[in-house]
Amino acid sequence: MRGTDGQIYAPVERRQDGREAVSVIQRRIVVAAGICVMAFALIAVRLVDVGLMKGSVTGASAPISEQSQSARADILDRNGVVLARDLPVGDLYARPHAFADRREAARQLAAVAGVASDRLARAFDSRHNYVLVARQLVPGLEFEPAEKRYYPEGLAAVQVLGTTDPDGNGVDGLELGLDSTLGHAEPGAGVALSLDMRVQYALAHEVEQARETFGARAAGGIVLNVNTGEILAMASLPDAPGETGAAANSDPRRNRMAQDVYELGSVFKIFSFALAVEDHTIRLDEVFPIAAGFHIGRYTIHDAEHMPSTLAARDILAQSSNVGTAQIALRSGPERQRAFLAHLGLLAPVRTELPEHAAPLIPRHWSEVETATIGFGHGISVSPLSFVTAAAALVNGGRRIVPTFLKQASDARGEQLIKPETSATMRELLRYVVTNGTGKKADVPGYDIGGKTGSAEKVSGRGYVAHRLLTSFCAVFPIENPRYLVFVMLDEPHGTKATFGLALAGFTAAPLAGRVVAHIAPMLGMPTDTSVAVQAKDNS
Repeated sequence: MRGTDGQIYAPVERRQDGREAVSVIQRRIVVAAGICVMAFALIAVRLVDVGLMKGSVTGASAPISEQSQSARADILDRNGVVLARDLPVGDLYARPHAFADRREAARQLAAVAGVASDRLARAFDSRHNYVLVARQLVPGLEFEPAEKRYYPEGLAAVQVLGTTDPDGNGVDGLELGLDSTLGHAEPGAGVALSLDMRVQYALAHEVEQARETFGARAAGGIVLNVNTGEILAMASLPDAPGETGAAANSDPRRNRMAQDVYELGSVFKIFSFALAVEDHTIRLDEVFPIAAGFHIGRYTIHDAEHMPSTLAARDILAQSSNVGTAQIALRSGPERQRAFLAHLGLLAPVRTELPEHAAPLIPRHWSEVETATIGFGHGISVSPLSFVTAAAALVNGGRRIVPTFLKQASDARGEQLIKPETSATMRELLRYVVTNGTGKKADVPGYDIGGKTGSAEKVSGRGYVAHRLLTSFCAVFPIENPRYLVFVMLDEPHGTKATFGLALAGFTAAPLAGRVVAHIAPMLGMPTDTSVAVQAKDNS
């Protein structure tokens, strides 16, 4: 259309149609862009859900039954050595609906992962669309993050530390006893134990050497701080299946020191003497008849070895006379003896952070016969841990301790159980056993050790079996001001040529305890008495 000025103009209606067309196109572009943004947002949400949340938000996959848990706290020895730690590993999962042949996929995955193909096949045929194939595979593969408990020191203190299950829950040992603490610790936290791995290795090494030397079916030991109650080492051997000389039915995971009870024999005599000294029922120089035995009711008590016709009280302990100790125990009587042993904690299970413990075996009827036999360690069975807990109170000034596997900052002695003077006398008597009695082979030049031997015939059926012995030695050092107690035990040792065929504690357990003390004393900062060491060398 031409205007009056000669220019050509489009009709007004056509201009309006053009504007409307442009407007429509713009709206379409905006809508398309919005759809694209929403699509990308949905894809992002889906990726996050599938990749991180395993479909638990959108329902793309069934939620995994057990997501990767927070790391369990480290277990450390008293010097910071790592004993247990969670390390990252991979848990392999599969999506069965993505497999063309589920049976074949199950077979191949089982072969690679080392799991049962039947289990996988059943799981793949179930309604679950996210199936666990194998836990805790090696690092370096892109699988579901998880944690696996590692024990860098291997079998060291294995019965004490315990184990966890695949889900990180404690099964036994301190892993179970401290489960709530270890499982709910702050990130990077660690629990410091009382164990000293230097002492643990030394104890385990010496005990294993003695077990092999004497052909014992089992052996064990404990190192205890008598003032804090801290257990620095605890060994129970054998600690691996199939070890030479181990009993066919022995369980290497069993902590014999805490969860088994034994008639310990003559080492138990220290409690009879402590009671007699406490109650002033004897004088240490008082003489008792020995050689003819001791008649009580229809029984006659004899000594395992030849004894002189008479012995002073201190020599009854030093020479480990059953006849003399029975007479001393009877002066206290059944009721007082039972009350005293209960006072020391020997008639109830000893409790620690370990879940494993054992109740003592005590006679139902506690008459004079039982008083006499319990006096020298027969007729009552206690765990080694229970024994050392009570023995520590006899030498640490007479005060109760509570044994613990957790590191302590200071002296933790509690109530007074016996008079300090009684404790001092017991230290003198234990030193006398080592210098003048059955404990001579436990002596270590430069260290003042006190202690007591124990040789108990083992029970079989209704009687005792001669020559099947449980031998033990309880060593305390330094005896003037005790800090540490070492207890060692050998189950059915056999005599050797060097011991003249004898397997009594004086030939088997006593020298073992001496070697342990010699090994660990420098580690614990125990100075030697140089003058004594030089004198011993000059006299050799």
